[in-house]
Amino acid sequence: MNVGVAHSEVNPNTRVMNSRGMWLTYALGVGMLHIVLLSIPFFTVPVAWTLTNVIHNLGMYVFLHAVKGTPFETPDQGKARLLTHWEQLDYGVQFTSSRKFFTISPIILYFLASFYTKYDPTHFILNTASLLTVLIPKLPQLHGVRLFGINKY
Repeated sequence: MNVGVAHSEVNPNTRVMNSRGMWLTYALGVGMLHIVLLSIPFFTVPVAWTLTNVIHNLGMYVFLHAVKGTPFETPDQGKARLLTHWEQLDYGVQFTSSRKFFTISPIILYFLASFYTKYDPTHFILNTASLLTVLIPKLPQLHGVRLFGINKY
């Protein structure tokens, strides 16, 4: 029994992306970001789409792949402190619905940004580089891998 802990999960960070309404909230947040960027007078539509894509991917990279540990006091004796949120997601099980959703959503945003920028070379390179920074760390082969010792501790 965990005294003073309000949840029954060993690590609630593993289940938060499966909670009710999380995917809808995520999609609405991305939509709101895009609407805010479109409302800025000197941003053209291609610039707004590219900024939406880049800001989204930067935020998701930091949130899912750079920050380690949990915001909760967990009874798992600190095992989660060495794992990123992506590695903790669904207890590390690959190809769950949450992992598929958070892998497909940047790809869909990339396709939308590429389409609305009419495949302009500058925007295309920025959007592609941004997409690769969030897709490569999601590969199952890179689960728990720290390249060049970055984010090791």
